[in-house]
Order: sequence, then C-alpha cells, then structure tokens
Amino acid sequence: MNIGSLALLNCFAERVMRDLFLGSQAPLGLQEHLNAAIAWLKRAHDVSPDDGVSWGYSLKGGWRPSYRETSGYIAITFFDLAKQLKDHDSWQRAIAISKWLCQMQNTNGSFSNPRYGPQGIVFDTGQVLLGLVRAFEETQEPCFLQAAERAGDWLVKVADSEGRWSQNTHFGIPHVYNTRVAWPLLVLNTLSLSSEQERVARANLDWAVSQQKNGWFEQCAFTQKVAPFTHTIAYTIRGLLESGLLLQEQKYIDAAISGAEAVMGHVRSDSFIPGQIDTNGREHGHFSCLTGNCQMAIVWLKLFALTGERRFQQVAVNSLHYVMSCQDICSSDWNIHGGIKGSQPIWGRYTRLSYPNWATKFFIDGLLMLLR
Repeated sequence: MNIGSLALLNCFAERVMRDLFLGSQAPLGLQEHLNAAIAWLKRAHDVSPDDGVSWGYSLKGGWRPSYRETSGYIAITFFDLAKQLKDHDSWQRAIAISKWLCQMQNTNGSFSNPRYGPQGIVFDTGQVLLGLVRAFEETQEPCFLQAAERAGDWLVKVADSEGRWSQNTHFGIPHVYNTRVAWPLLVLNTLSLSSEQERVARANLDWAVSQQKNGWFEQCAFTQKVAPFTHTIAYTIRGLLESGLLLQEQKYIDAAISGAEAVMGHVRSDSFIPGQIDTNGREHGHFSCLTGNCQMAIVWLKLFALTGERRFQQVAVNSLHYVMSCQDICSSDWNIHGGIKGSQPIWGRYTRLSYPNWATKFFIDGLLMLLR
C-alpha cells in the first residue's frame, strides 16, 4: 500500500469513528468556522490543475477534477468574499474561475459535464450563467456578457414547444429544480432583454408550481420514484423565490414560502433535518444532507428579510449552527479541515464519504448572510 492510499485509509477510519461515536460537537465562534470553510474552498481551487474548482475531496479517492457547474456559482461566493471581507485573493480567484469557464463553454453556448459526455446540460449551463453574469457586473468585461448571452440563447433554443426543459437534462427527464435555471435566465434578462428568455423562464416556473402539493414538489429528485434530497428541494424553492422577486410575481414567492414552511416542519429540536423527504412529506433515511441544510438556511434568511417573521431567522440560525457542529476545524488533515461533508453521518446517502465543494460554498454563503 502506497503512502497516498494509507493516508486515505487513515482519514476514512478517523471520519467514520468520529461520526459513529462522537457525532456532532459544540460549535465554536462563527468567524472561526467561516475562516476554516473559506480556507478549504480555496484549497479546492488550488488543487485543480486548471482554474476550476475541484468537485471536492472523497475518502474513496482523494481530490477530484474541476467541476464546471459548481465552479460557476462558487465564483459568486468568491466575489462576495472579496466585497464583504475585502479579500483581494478571493477577487482574483473569482476572475480566474470565470475566465476558465469561458474557455470551457461549448461552441453552441452550453456547458457540459465531461463525466456524462460532451452534450450540454441545462442545469449546469444555468449555474455557470449565473456566475458569468456576476463576473460581468463586477468587471464590465464584454467577454463575460458575451458568454452569458450565448448560454442564455442555448437555454432558450433547447426548451420544448411549451417552453420547458424536458431534454438536455439529468437522466433525460424534467426536474422542478430547474427553477434554479429560470432564475439565472431572468438575471441575464435584466442586462440583455429578451421576451423569449422570460417566456421560457416563466414556463418552467409555472410548471414547477403546478407540481407542488402541500408544499412538496413532484419530479424534484435526480431520478424518478425516489425521495428527493433536501439539496434539490432547496434548489427548487430558491429558484422560485429569486425569480418571484425579480418578476415581482407573488405566486412564485408564495410557492417558495409554502415549500420553506413544509421543510421547517421537519426540523427537529436539535436542528437535524432529514436528508430525504418525499412528496407526501415522509422522511427517508437516517442522515442529514448538510448541503440542503445550508441552502435552506439561506432561503429562510431571505424570507426573514422579506417578511420580518423571526421564525424564519431562528430556524436558519439553528440550521447553520447544526452544520457548524458537524464541521471539523480541529483536524490536522488539511484535505478535510474546514470542509463540509455531504452527509451527517459521513456515510449518509448524499455524496457518501465525500466533501463536495458546493456544501462548503453554501455554508459560506449562509454565514456571510448572518454576518451582514
């Protein structure tokens, strides 16, 4: 066994033993947890051979290659860090990631995931689009707007006759969480006005609303006939909320509030949120999807700002504190120090035995909102 394999084995044993016997720990100060998370996210950027951000760290195989989809919205987090914390290093990283993404764009304007082949993917393209628009807003460099417009044109082109994204999707099926693609398309529309962009965005938002019952959404999981993770539930709710605010359309905001309240009903006294909840509101599994916890905290904080209702603020704070209690900021292993696991415990179903970059990204986003 080589040194690298031995290190992975030791890390695996340490994580499993910690979650099995110690569970979550009392969190330290917010700033300590934030600083550790920022340092981990920067390491995820540094370990990549290009200017993208590594998918994350896996106990089964170490650091993985750059992930285009999440690099798109991680650039936004680095822009936020640069602005809020006066961190010039984060600014440089955001620019480098954004320029790299322009290089990775397909000739038709889409973005793909090499793991699944060269074909453009609606969701991935939408997440990169959001980052490209932010890069243009921050720099006014035409290359970013041009790349964003090409991505937006492709998203309009691949919509079906009803304006919905029913192809070029994960596993070739429609997903309500593509509300989080409608949102970037509407953001682009504020810079580059197009009636077609708004038509397609609204078509997908309306379809998502039609799939909602008692707060929960049909076709919200990655695959059919599976209880969705809180990760994709939160994606759906955030897309509706942000789109509703942009369009000043109350029905989308109301749908987001209904979804956010439904998830609130599953937050336990220790702030644990079950990682999977089906369309009838039933919990599945005995793990928490920490990514979803962070994403829901962001939604709840936004609803607190919108409504002034402190119940949203309190559940958001408690949810982030739960994730802080699961974050290891004492480990001497810098591959995991400060990162956020996909699941608690680490062998849970969501990105099992891994530290995906987007979990730490959304954790940072949530903590920045608390600091503001």
